[in-house]
Amino acid sequence: MTTEARIRALLVKDYKLDPERLTPDALIEDLGIDSIGMAELIFNIEDEFKLQVPDQAVQLLTLGDVVQFIEKLVADQGSEAGISTAATEHPHPAT
Repeated sequence: MTTEARIRALLVKDYKLDPERLTPDALIEDLGIDSIGMAELIFNIEDEFKLQVPDQAVQLLTLGDVVQFIEKLVADQGSEAGISTAATEHPHPAT
């Protein structure tokens, strides 16, 4: 399932939104999601994607913006996780 499909599924389930309205150019505000709802959505996305969204101000105006932001986080945090996992899977032998 794509990132967009997973986020759309969250929006349908948690906000009871019509899937037909969930296009990449759909404005978050027009979907009826206010700042509190957006914070909730970010928490739900963190749970769904098993990642941590940084506490930095990011302007996410459309569903497409949210998808691109999460895809970048997944890629960034995935490579960080891969590096740390590789280091723990192959520890240096004790001398």
